[in-house]
Amino acid sequence: MASSSSSPAQAEAFPDGTSDYVPLRKKYDPKKPHIADQPMTWSNWYKHVNWLNTTFIIFVPAIGLISTYWVPLQFKTLIFSVIYYFYTGLGITAGYHRMWSHRAYKAKTPLKIFLAAGGSGAVEGSVRWWSQGHRSHHRYTDTDKDPYSVRKGLLYSHIGWMVMKQNPKRIGRTDISDLNEDPVVVWQHRNYLKCVITMALLVPTVVCGLGWNDWLGGFVYAGILRVFFVQQATFCVNSLAHYLGDQPFDDRNSPRDHVITALVTLGEGYHNFHHEFPSDYRNAIEWYQYDPTRVFIWLMSLIGQAYDLKTFRANEIEKGRLQQQQKKLDQKRSKLDWGTPLEQLPVISWDDYVAEAKSGRALVAIAGVIHDVSDFIKDHPGGKALISSAIGKDATSVFNGGVYLHSNAAHNLLSTMRVGVIRGGCEVEIWKRAQLENKDATIVNDSTGQRIVRAGEQLTRVSQPVASADAA
Repeated sequence: MASSSSSPAQAEAFPDGTSDYVPLRKKYDPKKPHIADQPMTWSNWYKHVNWLNTTFIIFVPAIGLISTYWVPLQFKTLIFSVIYYFYTGLGITAGYHRMWSHRAYKAKTPLKIFLAAGGSGAVEGSVRWWSQGHRSHHRYTDTDKDPYSVRKGLLYSHIGWMVMKQNPKRIGRTDISDLNEDPVVVWQHRNYLKCVITMALLVPTVVCGLGWNDWLGGFVYAGILRVFFVQQATFCVNSLAHYLGDQPFDDRNSPRDHVITALVTLGEGYHNFHHEFPSDYRNAIEWYQYDPTRVFIWLMSLIGQAYDLKTFRANEIEKGRLQQQQKKLDQKRSKLDWGTPLEQLPVISWDDYVAEAKSGRALVAIAGVIHDVSDFIKDHPGGKALISSAIGKDATSVFNGGVYLHSNAAHNLLSTMRVGVIRGGCEVEIWKRAQLENKDATIVNDSTGQRIVRAGEQLTRVSQPVASADAA
């Protein structure tokens, strides 16, 4: 969810009217190879590290963790830290992500300010900076242009992309002209460092200090460590949500759905759904799925602060789910033995079939298809005599109720014993000729090209004739 390769705490220049920004740094020399494109060695490893990001993401939280040895955690501070965690987390999930990055709903100015302030307290970059990278992530998912592609490793997608320098020219470009026209986004971007200091550190310190005289506890627990937990939760969407869980809607890319990821990311863990339907204000569509961000947006719509909540039609969602289920079934079907396809079997005359059977080969004809049951005679549940009596004959009626009405499993097993097709007016040969002449024939193939045979529709299953009145 977090985005780009610059620092989340770094204020950036804002060239109005353009879709790109230039960070406050030395002018980039296009002729000089970027450090990210050079091999890492013992002599240059420190040049590969983004020290500003590393300071805010690793060193400062480490100092905060060490300071807990001397700073006791008061219960009131703990409660406030959790509440402030949810507020700043919603600033990212409901604000940065679903509203500004994906335009899944619209908000009135008071709610925009509320969410932009909360996002600033998460210290993950400005709305504009964050959304630009996240749109690149969606447009170029799992490619080299994805700023935090999980294909580069789980650790890289979680935090490596932040602490190691990236070549900005390799990150995919996206259109953020709509963000450049949002006054709340523009103001926060220009004053981002002030927003971070105020919302991430000053507010929690002052609240805990004035509220119950826990100035230092507010700074350490509600400030530093709370920021760390919010950031790590957000980073889990980049890593765990592309690694852990199911893919009920599409498996061509890495996003996945999992309740554990949803629990630590305020509902952002249903990521496979989100990547398929990114403009939907929901990440979870079932009542039992955990998505507090969805509930928050819905509640804001009730009081008129959020409006134009976008949802994909249930019909399209179910089509996507069904297609993925079919794809999984097709993959499983392709691993099974369904017998030699009819069009690949040799056409044999009836006389040749009888002669071959008399020569000692255990051949049985059922519905125009010849089956070699030599290896199955001794295992036949009905006994060796019954199956031996059908060798060299047309056993269609015998197999379909004349002696025994065989089960679905028996028809499936029989299909694996095909060796030929009888010539001479049989429906199988007619069907084969229709196929060769591109005429209409009943056949359904799955996505792997395998023929789909439904239970009860096997070629060897012949319907019994309808009973009729005796002649007068």
